[in-house]
Amino acid sequence: MSVQERKQRERAERERLIVATARELAEQQGWDAVTTRRLAERIEYSQPVLYSHFRGKREIIGAVALEGAAEMAAALRAKASATEGLRTRVTALARAYLDFAERNPAVYDAMFQLDGGLAFASEDTPEPLKDAFAALLETLGEVSGEGVHPGLFTELFWAALHGLATLTRAGRLPPGDAERRVELLVDRLAMV
Repeated sequence: MSVQERKQRERAERERLIVATARELAEQQGWDAVTTRRLAERIEYSQPVLYSHFRGKREIIGAVALEGAAEMAAALRAKASATEGLRTRVTALARAYLDFAERNPAVYDAMFQLDGGLAFASEDTPEPLKDAFAALLETLGEVSGEGVHPGLFTELFWAALHGLATLTRAGRLPPGDAERRVELLVDRLAMV
């Protein structure tokens, strides 16, 4: 291994450590607790080293969001592919989305609530975000209905899931009806 390759590997490892530490700190104490000073202390590197990887908290949030999008895409595909029948697959997809949001609140916030400097719904959208949407579209495109663009239907279904995730976490929806909400969403919106 050349010196250059070793330095690149070490740089990538430091970057993964920064992202993992930010994510862990955000999940434990919230995103307000994630500061470059605190991250530098936790990873035992100086703040200038941290800034050599990320220009600031916004870019760190973006990196966490991209990592989360890749994980979400994998979780959605795993659940959808493990089921048979269209209705069961759509239901499993909805549950997987809501489960991901519940289990990873700080990551979910980085993906959809906070400014991570990432472009959505454009040519500049990073590949992990496109792939997370594609993971929804792969199943939901089958139930979009005649004359309805599959991407538009997927956006609507995603918006409903996001609303459920966000309102549930904020305590705005009674927790006892979570399963019934998923059933209604699948029955009435996906109509399967």
